[in-house]
Amino acid sequence: MTLRLGDTAPDFVQESTEGTIRFHEWAGASWVVLFSHPADFTPVCTTELGKTAALGGEFARRGVKPIAVSVDPVDSHRTWVKDINETQNCEVDFPILADADKKVATLYDMIHPNSLVNATVRSVFIIDPKKVIRATLTYPASTGRNFDEILRVIDSLQLTDSHKVATPANWKQGDDVVIVPSITDPKELAERFPQGFRAVKPYLRLTPQPNK
Repeated sequence: MTLRLGDTAPDFVQESTEGTIRFHEWAGASWVVLFSHPADFTPVCTTELGKTAALGGEFARRGVKPIAVSVDPVDSHRTWVKDINETQNCEVDFPILADADKKVATLYDMIHPNSLVNATVRSVFIIDPKKVIRATLTYPASTGRNFDEILRVIDSLQLTDSHKVATPANWKQGDDVVIVPSITDPKELAERFPQGFRAVKPYLRLTPQPNK
């Protein structure tokens, strides 16, 4: 199954380190970062889950729930969590799905057989409160994910959902943003962007970042 941006994130029921997860019910009105890792007790994955735990406050501030998945069983996950907490100086407080039957991995096309035959690649799905897939990222097993980039994408999505703007290359919180080209009426521009803007070209107008 190929999932594209704008598709509804498939619902599922699966066991986890925090009990049975009914995905859509568990997500509620939050944003979700669903991310897969190839296997428990592997060094890159250990750092990734530790980083996710360390960024718990940043995710919570954005109304985001992280949830991890691999094809290992719950008992393995729970033992591994102790290692993560010890080695990464953190407290893993989000669920890790035990996808031994590969239900979730199949629904979200996380197994790429030309890369890894029986394990998931490093997939990331950013899902909004309407359960719509808004962004995806895929990394090979040998490359740990950039969690600053994941937070940056969430910031961009949340900002552009509430304002008629887009975020330019390498944008980060506090940088200027781009006014969408469809807004041409001077009155609307003045109402939406009272802080003003500068027109680099008629199609490229930059304005200070609005408040969310």
